[in-house]
Amino acid sequence: MIKNRRELFSIHWTCASLAGLAFLAGCASTPTASQKSTGWIKDEVADSYVFGYPLVLMGVARDAAVGTDPGQAPLNTLRHAQALPPIGAANPMQPSLDTFDSTGWLDLGSEPVIVSLPDSHGRYVDARVLDMWTNVVWSTSSQFATRAAGIKAQTIAFAGPGWQGELPKGVKRVDVPTRNAWVSVRIQSNGTRDLTAVRKLQRAIRVAPLSVYAGDTRSATIAPPRSNAADAAAAAAASGTPAAQVAALDANDFFSRLAQALPDNPPTPADPHALKFLSDLGVTPGEPVKLPKAPEAITAGLADGHDRVVTPPSNLLTGNGWSWFGDGVGTYGPDYALRAYAAYAQPGIGTKDDEVRAVVTQDSDGHALNGANRYVIHFAPNQLPPVRGFWSITAYTKDGALGESAPARLAVGDRNGARRNRDGSLDVTVSSTRSKSGNWLPAPRADLKLVLRLYAPKPQATDGSWQPPAVVRQ
Repeated sequence: MIKNRRELFSIHWTCASLAGLAFLAGCASTPTASQKSTGWIKDEVADSYVFGYPLVLMGVARDAAVGTDPGQAPLNTLRHAQALPPIGAANPMQPSLDTFDSTGWLDLGSEPVIVSLPDSHGRYVDARVLDMWTNVVWSTSSQFATRAAGIKAQTIAFAGPGWQGELPKGVKRVDVPTRNAWVSVRIQSNGTRDLTAVRKLQRAIRVAPLSVYAGDTRSATIAPPRSNAADAAAAAAASGTPAAQVAALDANDFFSRLAQALPDNPPTPADPHALKFLSDLGVTPGEPVKLPKAPEAITAGLADGHDRVVTPPSNLLTGNGWSWFGDGVGTYGPDYALRAYAAYAQPGIGTKDDEVRAVVTQDSDGHALNGANRYVIHFAPNQLPPVRGFWSITAYTKDGALGESAPARLAVGDRNGARRNRDGSLDVTVSSTRSKSGNWLPAPRADLKLVLRLYAPKPQATDGSWQPPAVVRQ
């Protein structure tokens, strides 16, 4: 079974070159469906599911987050988190306890949207914009190369496909290949004591369509495009994370959402071969879906697609039981397996220069982590997380939620009092029961996962030359 686009299309072109052997299994160039077995249907459903998963997931996430209900915000506006941990209808799993996040969805269909960021005066701020295929089209990460943290005031215009026009002086243009885009601004917090300073920065962020920014207050926000399939899916799966909602879609609903999203959000990079596979299945951009009449093959292909999306790809970095994304994250190119898994496992993840999230679910002996036990993570003096910003470790349930009985202090890191040993090393104790250790990380009283976050990581965090230490049971 093929795992990503590189393998997929090397096979495709090999088959295409064997003109006399076009009947071989797996060749997408076979002339008619009547000449194919249903095996090709299963394979192409699975391949197309992996290819289209990020776009469908982003569409579901947008539909859940855009609106006027509590926890939502209209298009071209931001929703500001007001508490840690964040509360609201559109919260991600594994919520960060280090930053107050301001998030929103942009509609670039008729004109650019202007995002203005204030000078953070040295406070860590990470801002990024993702297109609908989860590629990072812009972020503040490049500014960390010369600054330990913080950003200067700046104004950026995000322009949709084909827009031509003039921008106000001093506004930087960034082209986005999709009609919609997701924006996130994360402001580092030192706890409730500096909430006033965080909110002041939040209020200073401005998001507005170009016409509003230029003074035409009559400009109206445009509703995101929705299909009948989107409405049906929203009604059928009104609760749960976007990933859970996508997993609940049957093949017809999934590919209907994909077909309706494609006209406004063409593939990046442009990929006629992937679109040919979709066409083989009766999936045409902007048209009703007409899947082949092979329900068993379609069901099997959908199941295979599900499995491939949630399976870590081979190019994930691993060490001492931890796993994390390396250099390819955020700019995936044709690596569809990595892109789909990143969208599923860490929605909204930035580039290797924005953030690293290393995850571990087992101790050094290969046993599942559980809060009933006591663990120690020992960072040698030369093994501390390599960052330009800061780092932290948080414990979650195995499903990515915070433990209900955990106290208010839920993270350990270099910005919240982590104490080093005399030799410069650092120990973090993980347990559901209070530890005398100064670096105690409260954990759920059940199976758990740990997430180590590196904000503005240094290159060695993603090039394989550094890895987190093992989690050792005491």
